[in-house]
Amino acid sequence: MSENYTIGALWMEGALSFLEQLCLKSFIDAGHQVVLYHYGPLENVPDGITLADANDIMSRDNFLTHERTGSPALHSDLFRYKMLRSQRNMIWADTDAYCMKRFETQTGHFYGWESKSHVNGGVLGLPHDSDTLQALLDFTADEFAIPPYYGPDYAAELEQKRDAGDPVHASEQPWGVWGPHAVTHFLHQTGEVRYALPQEGLYPFTFKDRRLMLRRDFDTTGYITKDTFSVHLYGRRMRARLVEREGGAPHPQSLLGKLLVKHGIDPAKAPIIRKPKPKDAKAVAPVKIKKPVPPLPVTSKIEPIPAAAKYGRGQVNLTDLADAYGSDKGSSKHRYTELYQMLFQPYREPKINFLEMGLQIGGPEHGNSEDRQTTDLPSVRMWLEYFPKAKITGLDISDFSWFVDKRFNFVRCDMDRRENIAAAIKDQPEFDIIIDDASHASHHQQYAFIELFPKLKSGGLYIIEDLRWQPAPYERPGITKTADLIQGYLRDGVFTHGDAEIADGFNAQRIDISGCFMFQALYDKKRKDQVAVFHKR
Repeated sequence: MSENYTIGALWMEGALSFLEQLCLKSFIDAGHQVVLYHYGPLENVPDGITLADANDIMSRDNFLTHERTGSPALHSDLFRYKMLRSQRNMIWADTDAYCMKRFETQTGHFYGWESKSHVNGGVLGLPHDSDTLQALLDFTADEFAIPPYYGPDYAAELEQKRDAGDPVHASEQPWGVWGPHAVTHFLHQTGEVRYALPQEGLYPFTFKDRRLMLRRDFDTTGYITKDTFSVHLYGRRMRARLVEREGGAPHPQSLLGKLLVKHGIDPAKAPIIRKPKPKDAKAVAPVKIKKPVPPLPVTSKIEPIPAAAKYGRGQVNLTDLADAYGSDKGSSKHRYTELYQMLFQPYREPKINFLEMGLQIGGPEHGNSEDRQTTDLPSVRMWLEYFPKAKITGLDISDFSWFVDKRFNFVRCDMDRRENIAAAIKDQPEFDIIIDDASHASHHQQYAFIELFPKLKSGGLYIIEDLRWQPAPYERPGITKTADLIQGYLRDGVFTHGDAEIADGFNAQRIDISGCFMFQALYDKKRKDQVAVFHKR
């Protein structure tokens, strides 16, 4: 006989939006008791929810966030494992999991496949004595633990850094290192993966299909079945979509709109409030002042204006779009879009051809398989919206052919050989803008420039991103770093390289280079070179 399971969830503090209200109330209406753990004051909590101090499970001290995104996902991952260990007859549910029907399990195991390759932990039930639960707690007890599930090359890279006295913290490792990737790995290791529900059980809509839940009069019978317990709403991206594209609330005839009506949730009473992205703790380096500088007189303390506060002002802005689509080119990390907004404005309305290499973080340069399941193209979506008449071509070693748009063309290419790049772009038109955001390996960047700069139209822009980081699994000994190669050209007017063939390839392009500029990380001259912009004559 199935136990009567309580649902446990976590909301750090602050106001719940109608999206979280909907999901929490769906469990109440399905007959579950719901315990909402929190650290600070809450607002807009639906009736019937039991509130509990999250510190009883896990102290907020040493709060863990993911470095690239600022997300509290690491803290949330560890919290759910500790909650499952300390509480009996409880199933974890993210606050963006909507309950279709009462959760039932004869074994205490309750989780499901999100794809053919991985199990998600957005809904997670593990028995108190589960081997998987113990393995997750043991692994996450060490914040510098080396994950064995990203391949031997990535593990070797982390081991080398650890042995050199510079271990890599979990917050600097790939997204999901303590979440879905760890859950999937240890479920396989213990054999408990056999209890996983099929995809229709908990994740009938995949990440890439999430927008269908906002489409009016959409027929859901191909997704939601009698065996569906829950629907994952992909909260962060869904909230952004609702604010940016749907006017703050879903259409009443969409799936999400109908569910709000069903549970009596009024979006106007609990609107979505976009939070400004946390400032990168590494963004401001200490400045050594050689002599005292008298302070300027001030009448009040002036704080920086976060990017979110500027949203929607003036013309369509690339930083706004990058933040909305989750691209690291925006305010959350690199801030490239501040530069691109100035460079690309003249190209916005014409019918241009645009090429980007590297379409989603987490490829082989981070230890993952080139045949990984890809889930999104945040920058491509950004370019399609910013350039309404442009033809966007994407090139990547992994497969993104699932993304269909009449203005998008995908080319798969392994950039480790020049002839591969030449073959990939052989039948492509000339481009107005080319951005290299691929593996960031020096020889990949250099091969691409030699083959692609000739495909750039007169007056076009060629941009190389992330010059200060090269992936250890790909980087070849003796290859001149791309940043050094370009700095040498800016100083001497000649490209000097340890490989004569590459030097010749670059020097052959000089006749068509109108200008070149280098920008440091976060536009701070004390930092390393981060992005190069070439303009073609």
